[in-house]
Amino acid sequence: MSRRHFLRVSALAAGAAVVPSWLLAQPACRSLSFVHTHTGERLAVEYWADGRYEPEALREIDHLLRDFPTGDAHPIDRGLLDVLADLRTGLGTRQPFQVISGYRSPATNAALRAAGHGVATHSLHIQGQAIDVRIPGVRLADLRRAAIDERRGGVGYYPDSDFVHVDTGRIRYW
Repeated sequence: MSRRHFLRVSALAAGAAVVPSWLLAQPACRSLSFVHTHTGERLAVEYWADGRYEPEALREIDHLLRDFPTGDAHPIDRGLLDVLADLRTGLGTRQPFQVISGYRSPATNAALRAAGHGVATHSLHIQGQAIDVRIPGVRLADLRRAAIDERRGGVGYYPDSDFVHVDTGRIRYW
């Protein structure tokens, strides 16, 4: 083996060592299930199969996670869906996510902020990059710890309100 070939192979091997384990272990299909706590709507769907996202399944998710006060829907970040699927798998549960808040329109976000609910002015919910959830049978602290361990975005812990905020923004915890 030439020195140049050895260096290339070594560089590739070193690069593979820093690839996150969640990226290496992608299943053939990914599914999620939800129960929206405000609307009572339920959805169980395979949103990724054969190496691609399923457009109809994504539309169904976007609809379920819409801003329920206004009915406005927005595309939910596909990376957020992948985080949720990995959380469920990592926690060893098939229970649905109970959704408190998915997408929020700017108007709803402003109204919640004005009412003193402590929401951020530029919340990632407005971008479809955040969700507030809990999982039946999973301790909230365990869901929080699993989300932090993913290291794929922000995680907020709200035990008094009984939910964990998960987003695909920068990594931060509160």
